[in-house]
Amino acid sequence: MAKPVIALVGRPNVGKSALFNRLTGERLAIVDEVPGTTRDRLLAEADWCGHYFLVMDTGGIDPTRIKNQEPLSIGSVDFITEIREQAELAIQDSDLILFVVDGQVGVTPADHEIAEILRKKQHNVDGELKPPILLVVNKAESAKIRQVAAEFYELSMGDPYAISALHGTGTGDLLDEVVRHIEAIGEDENEDESVKIA
Repeated sequence: MAKPVIALVGRPNVGKSALFNRLTGERLAIVDEVPGTTRDRLLAEADWCGHYFLVMDTGGIDPTRIKNQEPLSIGSVDFITEIREQAELAIQDSDLILFVVDGQVGVTPADHEIAEILRKKQHNVDGELKPPILLVVNKAESAKIRQVAAEFYELSMGDPYAISALHGTGTGDLLDEVVRHIEAIGEDENEDESVKIA
């Protein structure tokens, strides 16, 4: 059985690469303030309580720049389009999506647009939307920001998980939920195998 793929998706500079490094336990992804630092998809293995999975870091999706044909400071419009295409491929190839948002900035119009993109990419399988999406409110280093995480309910993406990828706060609870979804994916695959055998 192939390892499940968990894709990290969101705007630029919400901490996807920091979360990637936290989940994999290695500093493989470059963390920088410059939008567009992560260009291609980056894949590495992670585990939690004996459950192994692959984590995929993606470049930040910036719907506003694409609509307005605005280049990043370090790239062209084609470059931004390529980042978005890579992120959309990651969504397609994933078993679970972690939609990462910035708790310090709050909900943005771009977050709403990305939530809509993610909903459109999901498909109905036996009454469940696949791939499932977990909303991750990153940069929640303080109790005040963790309380503000509730405002992200307006994205209609389910319960927000307030974490700090930088300090590791809340990542255990998030990983417990990731494992719960991984176990469900494994059960679905086992059912598919038993149907093939019968």
